[in-house]
Amino acid sequence: MTKPLFPSEHDIPLAHRVAEPIEQEHYLCNGALKVWAGPRQEVWSPVWVATPDGLVQKRVGSYPLLDEPSALQVLDAACTAWDRGCGVWPTLSVEERIRHVEAFTHRMTEQRDEVVRLLMWEIGKTLPDARKEFDRTIDYIRDTIDALKDMDRGASRLVIEEGVIGQIRRAPLGVVLCMGPFNYPLNETFTTLIPALIMGNVVIFKPPKLGVLLHRPLLQALADAFPKGVINTVYGDGQQVVGPLMASGRVDVLAFIGSSRVADLLKQQHPRPHRLRCVLGLEAKNAGIVLPDADLDLAVKECVLGALSYNGQRCTALKILFVHRSVLDDFLARLVESVGRLRPGMPWEEGVSITPLPEPDKTTHLSALIEDAVSRGARVVNPGGGRVERTFMSPAIVCPVGPGMRLYTEEQFGPVVPVVPFDDLNEPMEYVIASAYGQQVSLFGTDAQTLARLIDPLVNQVCRVNINSQCQRGPDSFPFTGRKASAEGTLSVRDALEVFSLPTLVASKDSEGNKRIIRAIVTGRHSRFLSTDFLL
Repeated sequence: MTKPLFPSEHDIPLAHRVAEPIEQEHYLCNGALKVWAGPRQEVWSPVWVATPDGLVQKRVGSYPLLDEPSALQVLDAACTAWDRGCGVWPTLSVEERIRHVEAFTHRMTEQRDEVVRLLMWEIGKTLPDARKEFDRTIDYIRDTIDALKDMDRGASRLVIEEGVIGQIRRAPLGVVLCMGPFNYPLNETFTTLIPALIMGNVVIFKPPKLGVLLHRPLLQALADAFPKGVINTVYGDGQQVVGPLMASGRVDVLAFIGSSRVADLLKQQHPRPHRLRCVLGLEAKNAGIVLPDADLDLAVKECVLGALSYNGQRCTALKILFVHRSVLDDFLARLVESVGRLRPGMPWEEGVSITPLPEPDKTTHLSALIEDAVSRGARVVNPGGGRVERTFMSPAIVCPVGPGMRLYTEEQFGPVVPVVPFDDLNEPMEYVIASAYGQQVSLFGTDAQTLARLIDPLVNQVCRVNINSQCQRGPDSFPFTGRKASAEGTLSVRDALEVFSLPTLVASKDSEGNKRIIRAIVTGRHSRFLSTDFLL
């Protein structure tokens, strides 16, 4: 007898249960957790639970739906903390800001189990991946601290050029609005939030619509670790709370990871867009290109990981595979076998790879993409591919996909793997060149000369060419960005510090009087900026 996909309540291990719904009442504003008495948003898990009356979607809890006045109150708190660049936080030394971030990191590690549990329940992330997301976020914060120390050491000296004495450091930009994505609601949010904070900016943080409650255990730590108003949160409908923030003109930096459509709307709402700096991580339709001489076992392994890790819900996922017709049948047979071994189930179950999808009506959307391709000559080649049960969809391998099908150009962001046969290398090359997106590409082959001929034009179309490996973000020391409609700004550990700051200098003519003044400031340690202190 086949085991049911969705569990009953008593089948869920005690350590992973949500015993009672989590009713979040607070939002962080001006250093305090303020109680919200207004309307609330229900949080439903992608996990359904079997009951005597049938399957019931698990309710995880609720969170505040703030209104425009409360959002503007949060903005006032942030602007007061910034104080036109004169506030306590932006004028602290680098060493002092690092101490605050370290204090928060220590408190954050205490909440690991609760955050991991909510990552499973809110967005359906597997237990190992949820733990990895949390641990990688902690590592990212520590790496950011190390990178800032290294950057500051290089700036801790005066330079003399052409008769001018100067010291060049990086200074913050102002009020930053951080908005992260649901698929990595902790990690990708913190890859903008932490560098923005540590560089001296003040932050308004809006969690994604999915993955809100997992931030609740961190609110008190944020309130305790930073001066009041330096970090604030808003919750609710974008039109109600984000629109007024942008329309105020008082947001200096938009850090947003999501769709280009929403990014465009947000930018258009700002009355002075030339003053708004944007750090954007947007869509991608990353292609994998399997050449005739590819090691098919390796190619299939990497393509399965690249296309279906976290159900394909990653901007770096392989979202379309071009396979040379001479190896197509062999590749498909191995791909079908490998995908068939992926275990479906609940996030906490050992060995599970495919889990329920958190976005409402996502299975309906993906089914429509598959139906469109099938109506235009493609077929689902793996047994059971595309099967839907409530919020769950079995991975579907669709072939042959080609121009005119929605799967050919649309980013599916789910467990659907489009396969495009090709005869001439110009076909996948033209696809990448014509694509609206330009994040990454993966090449699978063994001939060095052929790969080299592809690499040279592809680096002008995407920002990362992967050889015999899936597309991915890490390691975090590598640049993470994109061309075309895929990104604006670069997010690696060091790049993020630079993108949330500006090189700024104090300079004077090289005269004895000016030297005397500079020497007095430095030796007396009267300035945090004009300083030769060396961070250890």
